[in-house]
Amino acid sequence: MDTAKNNPVSGNRYFWGLLLLLVAFTGLAAFRFSGKDNFSMARQQILLRKIGHEILLASGDSTSRVLPVQEKGIGKYQIRFEKEFTFEPDTLVKIIRETLEKEDHPADYIVNVLDCSNEDILFGYAISQKGQNDIIPCKGRIQAKGCYVVNIEFQESDPMLSKSYVIAGASLFAFMGILAVRPFRKRRRRSVIPEPEQGFRIGNTLFDAEKRTLTVSGMITELTPKENKLLHILANSPNEVIERSRIQKEIWEDEGVIVGRSLDMFISKLRRKLENDPSVQLVNIHGKGYKLQIESV
Repeated sequence: MDTAKNNPVSGNRYFWGLLLLLVAFTGLAAFRFSGKDNFSMARQQILLRKIGHEILLASGDSTSRVLPVQEKGIGKYQIRFEKEFTFEPDTLVKIIRETLEKEDHPADYIVNVLDCSNEDILFGYAISQKGQNDIIPCKGRIQAKGCYVVNIEFQESDPMLSKSYVIAGASLFAFMGILAVRPFRKRRRRSVIPEPEQGFRIGNTLFDAEKRTLTVSGMITELTPKENKLLHILANSPNEVIERSRIQKEIWEDEGVIVGRSLDMFISKLRRKLENDPSVQLVNIHGKGYKLQIESV
């Protein structure tokens, strides 16, 4: 006779005992690898700051600071600087390559230099361990002095991270196995309440100002900070003319300098990003301003 089947209390003890062992195993594995992972991440942060330091030295700046490196995702980092500087692409490529090679950094990587004001990519390249797959455009073109950030994305090859994924996956399958052998119990169906949409609708487009994204027909388009601010101003007053002077004042007031062509450029970029939704039109009202025209859907 199967005692566990006939004794609910015994069955529950068996289930919770296995679950406790699973949690303990996962916790011990995570503790074992977390120390090494944290050390590797700290070392990577120092290495990236060293790259920033060498970039400033190459531009003739030996006094301003390299700001704290920001982690933008798994294997993605951003090097920021206190002051404006100039750079020569060939020198920047050489600095990053030699610094990583000295540390025997094994991963392929992509480098992008962005303009601080609008996050446009001004220079970028890709490096492969195989060498023949390197992509390095715009060599020899010295960049003017300006506010830049350097984004470096490594192809993740950390064996410690891979082990963590294996452990997490094994733990998940083990837990699913426990649930599968557990005696089946009827459960009442619960109604599922859908999560509310983040952002608000503009025609057929979902505009999320917090995430700076446009979503239409499942396609997600990212906005730059200024494009996001511009669309937010227009979307708050749909089908109404917004004067150029008001838009310029609200977007560029903090920068102290207002350039008329800048607004025209961002209007053009934003108009292209709204093209996927024919119910939304960004209209130029000559001599007055702009209107976000939205058709009923």
